[in-house]
Amino acid sequence: MTDPVSDRTQAAETTVVSQELEWRDGDMPYSTAFGDHFYCQTDGRLECGHVFLDGNGLPPRWDGQQNFLIGELGFGTGLNFCETWRQWKQHGEPNSQLHFMSFELYPMRAEEIDRALSRWPEIDAERQGLVAAWPEEPCGIVTLALDARTRLSVVCGPAMDGVNEAKAGFNAWYLDGFAPSRNADMWSPELMQLLHDKTATGGTFATYAAAGFVRRNLQSAGFAVERRKGFAGKREMLCGIKQA
Repeated sequence: MTDPVSDRTQAAETTVVSQELEWRDGDMPYSTAFGDHFYCQTDGRLECGHVFLDGNGLPPRWDGQQNFLIGELGFGTGLNFCETWRQWKQHGEPNSQLHFMSFELYPMRAEEIDRALSRWPEIDAERQGLVAAWPEEPCGIVTLALDARTRLSVVCGPAMDGVNEAKAGFNAWYLDGFAPSRNADMWSPELMQLLHDKTATGGTFATYAAAGFVRRNLQSAGFAVERRKGFAGKREMLCGIKQA
């Protein structure tokens, strides 16, 4: 499989500053920089399944695929990755390869990831595997071969820079930055256009966000956009496809 990260990006080493966290309701991380929780307060793992997996047609789209590349805006706690990894181990083709590539401005430390994910026993094995492999000082591109069929790359730094450096060929996107009202740069027309350009024909995206300007930016970029029912009482979410 062609590595979607360019040589120039692989060589880059960026000094990364961890953001200050507050812990609410026990082990739920809250970003003081963006004034928002890292995941749905109802159940972040179930939200991942509803929004990002179902919204991208996964796991069924893995059938018959030898290589599958998922891109994510906002690695956060690693919850989306761990739930996807769990599903991949159950449903991916035996000899296939998953590459999950996430773009994160403020990577957490291992002990923070461990604490944030400890509330879900369903992903205990994935949490432990991720935390054990996570570097002490995440920076540049963190690349982890977590098992024989699963590779994780976390590109540390501004999403615009990281996505711009990545090679094209993404099969699915998880758009999971902080709320558009609090982190507008993660939903800008320029970034949405870049995502579209890096997506394979037939590739998809899904997001919990349903703000009008987010939908318009995705449509203007060239995605066919669909509204769907959101998670846990949220009226709408968005998903879509890059058509031929």
